[in-house]
Amino acid sequence: MGDKMQERKNSHTTHTFRPMKIYHSFQSAAAIAMVIAISFTATSCKKNKEVAKPAGEVEIVEYCTGEEYYSDNKTFRSTATGESQDREIAKKKSRSNAEVRLAKMVSVTIKAVTDNYVNSTEFNNTEEATETFNELARSVVDQELRGAVTVCEKLTQRTNGLYVSYICIELSGEKIASKYNEKLSEDERIKAEYNYEKFKETFQAEMDALRH
Repeated sequence: MGDKMQERKNSHTTHTFRPMKIYHSFQSAAAIAMVIAISFTATSCKKNKEVAKPAGEVEIVEYCTGEEYYSDNKTFRSTATGESQDREIAKKKSRSNAEVRLAKMVSVTIKAVTDNYVNSTEFNNTEEATETFNELARSVVDQELRGAVTVCEKLTQRTNGLYVSYICIELSGEKIASKYNEKLSEDERIKAEYNYEKFKETFQAEMDALRH
């Protein structure tokens, strides 16, 4: 009789404390989850503080710039800006600045083509041939520059009322080579010794090295 009562008592005791164990387990899991969440939040805040911009610094936005506006082996490109209190003058300044830079770039490339071509070709008078090439090159650059295509143009205004014009213009390398070849082929001073295929190869080699 006593054993049976003891057995019932033990059974009752076991059923009474089992829910308490589950409750404590739940509390422990919740506490761990809270610690993890707090740790994650602290880490995130720390990272955000690390990437914050230094006080007093402002991001500068520049238009018409970047890799897509670089010169490549097919096209000459030039970017520039112009500033003025008058919007139209600002646009004219940016165009003029871009044309000056483009003309210089094309001229440098053509000069390299001329030097390499003349030095690898047997002309009766190398000095005269070089001068002829350079003279015709200047004519081609001046003529083609007027037809430079605008590929990007932006106009902004600062808080002080000043207009800022951004621009990028380009010239086809193939078109420059074609016009240059046309001039060279017609010039009597070098016509007899001029070789178009060799010139074209020399020109393309310089274009392949072009990356501004």
